[in-house]
Amino acid sequence: MNNNYIVFPNINPILLSLGPLNIHWYGLMYLMGFIFALWLGKRRANKVNSDWTKDEVENLLYISFFGVFIGGRLGYVIFYNLSELINNPLYLFKIWNGGMSFHGGLIGVLCVIWWYSNNKNRNFLQVTDFVSPLIPFGLGMGRIGNFINGELWGRLTLNTKWAMLFPGSRDNDVQIVSQNYSLLPVLKHYGVLPRHPSQIYEMFFEGIILFIILNLFICKSRPIGSVSGLFLISYGIFRIFVEFFRQPDVHLGLFYGISMGQILSIPMIIIGIIIMIYAYKK
Repeated sequence: MNNNYIVFPNINPILLSLGPLNIHWYGLMYLMGFIFALWLGKRRANKVNSDWTKDEVENLLYISFFGVFIGGRLGYVIFYNLSELINNPLYLFKIWNGGMSFHGGLIGVLCVIWWYSNNKNRNFLQVTDFVSPLIPFGLGMGRIGNFINGELWGRLTLNTKWAMLFPGSRDNDVQIVSQNYSLLPVLKHYGVLPRHPSQIYEMFFEGIILFIILNLFICKSRPIGSVSGLFLISYGIFRIFVEFFRQPDVHLGLFYGISMGQILSIPMIIIGIIIMIYAYKK
């Protein structure tokens, strides 16, 4: 057993307070992701032979941001915390406490892009191909926000050198110890059990690696839909892999050994494969 676990840096989730207004790190991370996507999208619109204008990129990304925001929050409370929403409808608006679902945000963005494509007479997959490489940076920033909030921590690990002690996990740790008393000395010594920093894993794979894959892929001309298909496949694979290190939601647990995040990612991979086949056959 490793005796040199990393203590979670207890960062105040509120970056700045201006009277009654609190600026949270979590919200700032999403804002930074949006600003980066806007900058990169406008830069690509300036390229020779681009069929996008700066105004079109701005309009698309602004409405996509609202799609992510609304879909992400609705997806979280529906997929992960429906009982809390039923008991307290105002819970839907407490975004400063965290709680955004990628899969819900994806659905929200797709709905917005569908509306945009119909109104602008653009091919739906052409638009998603343009947007997909802009997304991973924001995903990575969102995971940093999860880390700062001390939420979505990983599963128990005693021998990982970079295992972390998350104070917020104590209630869950006590429940684990009640089922496995051999862990009681560890809990008594450290106060909490050591866990994988799964937020950092997700930031690395969903943010950095996915960004590199997609942006290298578009260096050459690709069939319409192939970028979107690659995004769905890659994200789905990464999410399923990282979920093996992430603690399942206490109120949901596992479904036959797999988590809700993995269940929602399986259709992504299947749809991504279908889109890729369609793109290259056409």
